Amino acid sequence: MPSLGGFWQVEFLGNDLRAWTLALATFLITLTVLPIVKRYISARRRRWAEHDRQNVHHAIGLTALLIERTNRLVLWAVAVYLASRYLTFTPRIERVLTVGTVALFWTQVGLWAMTAVRYAIDLRRKTSAGLDALLASSIDVILFAAGLVIWAMVLLLALDNLGVEIKPLLAGLGIGGIAVALAVQTVLSDLLASMSIALDKPFAIGDFLTVDDFQGTVEHIGVKSTRLRSLSGEQIIMGNTDILKSRVRNFGRMRERRAAFKLGVSYDTDPKSLAAIPGVIRQIIETTPETRFDRCHFLTYGDTALQFEVVFFTTKPDFGAYADAQQQINLRIMERFQEMKVSFAAPTRAVVYIENPASASASASASATQGRAK
Repeated sequence: MPSLGGFWQVEFLGNDLRAWTLALATFLITLTVLPIVKRYISARRRRWAEHDRQNVHHAIGLTALLIERTNRLVLWAVAVYLASRYLTFTPRIERVLTVGTVALFWTQVGLWAMTAVRYAIDLRRKTSAGLDALLASSIDVILFAAGLVIWAMVLLLALDNLGVEIKPLLAGLGIGGIAVALAVQTVLSDLLASMSIALDKPFAIGDFLTVDDFQGTVEHIGVKSTRLRSLSGEQIIMGNTDILKSRVRNFGRMRERRAAFKLGVSYDTDPKSLAAIPGVIRQIIETTPETRFDRCHFLTYGDTALQFEVVFFTTKPDFGAYADAQQQINLRIMERFQEMKVSFAAPTRAVVYIENPASASASASASATQGRAK
């Protein structure tokens, strides 16, 4: 019967039983402790979120979030790596373990980086409540650009850790990138335009735009195109580059809407009534809700009417509020003009009959002939 010392010297796959025991104990302890720590930190972070504690530092909150978002496969990889320190394997098995560990590690680093970007965006949204619509419209573009940079760096660093010479790869990627850029320059120009929209924020989701001859409400700002919903209901899809090249009128940024209209009264209106009309118009507009009077003047003598020009503002910029206010003002003007016995000028048309010269000569000749016959 072998002694206890001999028992620990029994080898399996090139390692004695003592090394396998230490490796197994390390693996089990690591795989037990790390998930417990992760669950504890996740529970604390959710408790902080429920109570909305402002005294929790952003770095602590981000660290807790990154720990919570750690993949379980990474915990297994950490446990396997720590356990393998007690064991000796063949070069082939060592290579497989190294490649697997490096791939999982850098993948998790990429996920952590993307989580940090989203955390920063959410933090900006909470601290700048007035920019929610602007930020929401550029989130997809920011995440796309950040994802390209992050995962490209992750790939290069992972290859470098695996012993791959990345300098020739970078040179090849540079030459290939130029070729790809020339082939897809339209797509890249739209991508850069979307980045410009995300950073400059000329409009946001929900804004009503006029772009050249097109009008609509912004529904989506994508990497390549922006989608508008027109007044008649169809969706208008426009390239981001085309939008930036155009003259864009953003009605969503209006603080108030300016309205101007003309009134024509008849020429037989007496001067006293004409002088009273601006004051009457001012009183009507000032008593109309959500409006601000600007001016009313007797400006011109028209062909058929005495022309007054009225300008006012609606404090709500949407068209529905303006239409309601204009309708109420028009009705009250008609009521007051009837009380003042002021009539609107009706359009008139003068019709002139021109007799054909040939017909006139024939008529004159016939009249002369009849005269001589008599």
